[in-house]
Amino acid sequence: MCPTLLSLLSLRFCVSLRIWAAVGEYDNLSLSAWPSPMVPLGQTVTLQCHFRSPLKRFRLFKTDGTSLPELQGHHFNTFTLGPVTREHAGSYTCSGLSRSLPVFSRSSDPLQIVVTGVFTKPSISAHISPLMSAGENVTLCCHSQLLDKFILHQENSTGHFQRHGEMLTHGHAPADFVIGPMTLASAGTYRCYGSLRHSPYKWSAPSDPVDIVITGLYKKPSLSAQGGPVVRSEENVTLVCSSKSAFDQFHLLREGQNLGCPLAGGWSPHGALQAEFRLGPGTPAHSGVYRCYGSFTHSPYSWSDSSDPLFLSVTGSTTSTCQSTMDPHTTEEALLPQKHSSTWYIFLGLVIAFTSTSIILAALVCHWFSTQNHVAIMEGEPNEDRTVNSEDPAAEDVIYAHLNHGTVSKRLFTPAPLSHMHPFTEPIIDE
Repeated sequence: MCPTLLSLLSLRFCVSLRIWAAVGEYDNLSLSAWPSPMVPLGQTVTLQCHFRSPLKRFRLFKTDGTSLPELQGHHFNTFTLGPVTREHAGSYTCSGLSRSLPVFSRSSDPLQIVVTGVFTKPSISAHISPLMSAGENVTLCCHSQLLDKFILHQENSTGHFQRHGEMLTHGHAPADFVIGPMTLASAGTYRCYGSLRHSPYKWSAPSDPVDIVITGLYKKPSLSAQGGPVVRSEENVTLVCSSKSAFDQFHLLREGQNLGCPLAGGWSPHGALQAEFRLGPGTPAHSGVYRCYGSFTHSPYSWSDSSDPLFLSVTGSTTSTCQSTMDPHTTEEALLPQKHSSTWYIFLGLVIAFTSTSIILAALVCHWFSTQNHVAIMEGEPNEDRTVNSEDPAAEDVIYAHLNHGTVSKRLFTPAPLSHMHPFTEPIIDE
C-alpha cells in the first residue's frame, strides 16, 4: 500500500477519534444551580454548565418557551439569575461550545428551578407524636386552604436536604405522609411546601419545622424538682435532669411539648452528669407532667429513653414571710380577700358610712315630725274651753266631734308627762 494512502487513513482515524471524544464530552453535559435549585422569591441563584473540558461559552434555554431577556446571548463560566420572580420558575437546559470542537453541543438534561414564597406557608403536624421508638410509624400532615399539592422535605443531622415525597390532594384535604418504620435515617427536621398542580415550580414558603426524634436508644435519666414537686406560687422552680451516662445535652418536655433548646450537661457533686432547668417564679401554668431525655450533640435526633414522669404542682400564695398555719393546698379562691385587702377595706368603709348617714337622716326626720305635731296640739288646746250656744243643736254636734278629735290626737301624739298637765275632761253641753 502506498505511503500516501496510509497517511490519509491515519489522519482520518485521528480526526474520527477526536470527534468521538468531543461527542463523548458533550454526552456528559450537565447544568447545576448554586446554592440550591430552590430559590426564595427575590433571591439569586448561580447557574453553571459543566462538561469534561473547559467551555468557551454556553447558552441557557427555558424549556417552557418563556422568553427571558437575560438569557439571550452567550455566557462564560457561570450565570447569575435573579432577583427571581414568579416568571423565573421553570425548567432550564444549557448547551456549550468546547475549545476542542467549534460547534454547540446538544442540550443538557433539564434542571428545575423552583421559586419558593409565592404562596403563604402550609401547616404541618405529627401524629401521634414527634417522639417515636425504633420501628414505629409517624404520620406528618400538611394542610392549606388554598393549595392542592404538597412536597415534604427532610433535613438530617448533616444538614443535607432531600425531597421525601409529594402528594396531590382533592379540595382542601390534607396530605398525610407516613414515615417509618422509624430508623436513624428517618429522624430529622421536616418541612412541607405547597403548590398548585398547574404551577408545579411555584411553591409556597416552607412550613414551620417539626423535629422527628427516635427515642429509647440509651438508658433513661432521672428527673427531680429542687425543694420537692409541690411548689408555692411565686417561688422559683428548678428541675434537675441527671444521668450516669455521658450525655452532653438534656431535653425537658411538659405534656409531650418540648420546652426549648437543650441544655448542656455538667458534673454534679455526686459524680453524675446533670442539667438544671430554671423555669422562674412558679405560676399555675407550670403545673403539669414533666419528662426529660438525654442525647449527644453529634446525633441530635437520637434520644435516650424517657425519664420517669414528674408531677409538678404550683399552689397557694407567698404574700407573707411569716409561716402560715393554712393548709398548703389552700386554693387561690380562699386567698382572694388577702390578695385584694385594700379594695376590700375601702368597700367596707363606704358601706358603713352610707349606713350611718341613713340612720342619722331617719332620726332627724322623725324628730322634725314629732316637733310639728307637738306645736299643732299646743295651738289647738284653748278651743276646748269655748262656750257654746245651747240653742243651736247642730253646732253642739260639730263642737262635740271637734273635741273628740282633739282628745284622740292628744292620746296618740302627746308625750306621757303632758297628760298630768292637760287631763281629759268630758265636754259639758248646756241643755
